[in-house]
Amino acid sequence: MPLLADASSFQRRSAKDAHAAAIPTVEDLRSVAMVHRFGDLFNLPGLTNQWGCAQAAFDPVGIRNISFPPYAQGEQNTAPAGATGEIVTGFLYVDGEYFASLGLPIEFVWRPDRIERRARYRDFQLSSAMIVPFERMAVAVAFTVENIGRARQGLELRLGLRGGVTKSVAPWDQAYSPGEFDNEHLVDTERGAILFKSRRTAAYAMQGAYPRADEVRPAWLVYRLNLAPGERRTITFVNAIGGDERAVRRSFDELAHNFEREAVRVRKEWDEELASAFTPNNARFSGHLPTLVTSEGAIRRLYHMAAMSALFFKRTTPHSIYGRTYVTLAPRYWQTTTFLWDISLSAMLLAMLDPAVLRRMIETWMQLDVHKHFGTEYLTGAGVGPWYSVNDFAMCRMAREYLRWSGDRAWLDKRVAGERVIDRLIAYARHWRALDVNGHGLADYGGISNLLEAVSNYVHEVASLNAANVYNLRFAAELLAARGETGQARAMSAEAVDLVRRVLELYVPGEGIWRCRLPDGSYHEVRHCYDFGTVLTSIGDDLSSQQKSEMVQFFRRELQTPTWMRALSTRDTDVTFSIRPDHQWTGAYAAWPALALSALYRAGRADLAVEWMRGLASSAGQGPIAQAHFAETAFAPEAGGGARKAPSDPPYINDWACVSGCAYLEPIVESLFGIRAGLFGEISAEPNFASFDPRAELRNLPYQGKLYLASRRGLERI
Repeated sequence: MPLLADASSFQRRSAKDAHAAAIPTVEDLRSVAMVHRFGDLFNLPGLTNQWGCAQAAFDPVGIRNISFPPYAQGEQNTAPAGATGEIVTGFLYVDGEYFASLGLPIEFVWRPDRIERRARYRDFQLSSAMIVPFERMAVAVAFTVENIGRARQGLELRLGLRGGVTKSVAPWDQAYSPGEFDNEHLVDTERGAILFKSRRTAAYAMQGAYPRADEVRPAWLVYRLNLAPGERRTITFVNAIGGDERAVRRSFDELAHNFEREAVRVRKEWDEELASAFTPNNARFSGHLPTLVTSEGAIRRLYHMAAMSALFFKRTTPHSIYGRTYVTLAPRYWQTTTFLWDISLSAMLLAMLDPAVLRRMIETWMQLDVHKHFGTEYLTGAGVGPWYSVNDFAMCRMAREYLRWSGDRAWLDKRVAGERVIDRLIAYARHWRALDVNGHGLADYGGISNLLEAVSNYVHEVASLNAANVYNLRFAAELLAARGETGQARAMSAEAVDLVRRVLELYVPGEGIWRCRLPDGSYHEVRHCYDFGTVLTSIGDDLSSQQKSEMVQFFRRELQTPTWMRALSTRDTDVTFSIRPDHQWTGAYAAWPALALSALYRAGRADLAVEWMRGLASSAGQGPIAQAHFAETAFAPEAGGGARKAPSDPPYINDWACVSGCAYLEPIVESLFGIRAGLFGEISAEPNFASFDPRAELRNLPYQGKLYLASRRGLERI
């Protein structure tokens, strides 16, 4: 059993302090200081203004992955082999040398409203603050150089400029954001800036700095400094983009000359956004989240980062055909796309925070053939990508969360594209039958591209999604029974019982793991966390106590690490297939630890879950949970002891943040506080705090139009 992580960076507070910290501010969410140099396995932090994103580059000033769809300064495929050219701008040279090439350490600190960077070169302290102001398509970096030596010193600074701006209102159906290599360059001598202009679309980017550089060239801004001891100089670099040249120039001017004012406004906006997320009847969401009051700073931070995962992926851009929506990854990949799978893992949180948008997303996907695509994108509404095998389960899970927290039973009779919602849900629950192509009584989910992609032996008749089919059938049966359609309800319940029996045939006694069944009837064992989490949370009550005990032993022995986990056991035969950390032995996808926490509770091990939750909180010290973190056994932990975010560069290809970080709300609300929220107005609580703060409370819990207070004592109406 691994030793559990020390969560001392998030100390216990007094009850008074705990109440004050229950509504987080940007300062409460400040990351640990992460010190890295070029070449480290480090995912550079990103920012959003809910219109788009930008990411810090590997120097104190540079910016990468600037994207405000339909406008972007993205990446392009430059060779048949798939080489890509990434557009970075504002990148720093000191005394003629590219800063990143010097191998000097850079300190990165993230907050929702800014990224702070700090480094030292010779006897100069270099520090910066980067912001992405709300309701603009622009990024600004205020960069300060201070002479910390004892003598006057000179220093030449250059900021390298690249445009790459484009506009694309076609479906963004590739992982990379679009960009162009051959923008026109127009020098604006008055501003000391460069206007980049797309040759193909109505897109502009103005880049420059204030005060004006000593030299302004098409690809450079050059500053020659001569500073006395203790003297400092601050330069504000701005990149503004858009489709109207005058508006772009105006945005540039306003930011270049008013950085501090804009920085204050961004901070206030984020503090208001965070407060609104926990406030009933707020003006920013169609719902709100319950407030966690506890002296346990570690678990409180994990809970707040679950909320931040929703706010980071909320999109209010006027270019969305849906209006307000939520996307899946940022700041590099799939900028306009929402994946069914990830939203389904975030569904409990979204059902509380923004139920109207969750319902709209479900209805959007009901009008799509969910057996052909993994999601949709918001610029055009087009379907994106291939079918993911989880989609039937995802649709049922999202619908169940929406229904049970909202109480909107009338929705079941709404017609979406000519068909009632209830009929669509029943069809999803029954679709497994069409996938029983081998006659084994189990759904065959095909090859790796429909499943975990990075695990080549997790294919065909897998335990996880066949257990999920039982969940779907029971959900549909419960809906039918409540509507008085008892015959259909009994038939689907009986079908679920039969399916459970066949799923249990995949279990490996004594090992705590599951087999995949192949089309020819043969089996092979797979030691993967998705079976552990999904089977226990879908059909946990159908497992024997012996099976649950063996599964927990497997998890502790082969998957769990102090502050994260492995998705695949290092004892599995597929460990050499890939080193992608989302699904392989090198780490785990954003939501897998959250799913495992719920599974531990279903197996009766609240004690293990609470202790591990404190360790996981250390991994929430780098900003919102990443698409994947490395297991500490594969790569050294980040500062503060948390599992390091995996980089977005190949072969790891995992983004800095993922919406399914929302999943960490679920084990806290449903397992720790034991909330039992039924579909039809029945709510109760069976708290199981184990070693958790006995005075903790969950306030303003929203359930079907009423508010509740949950504590160790149970549940009471407010």
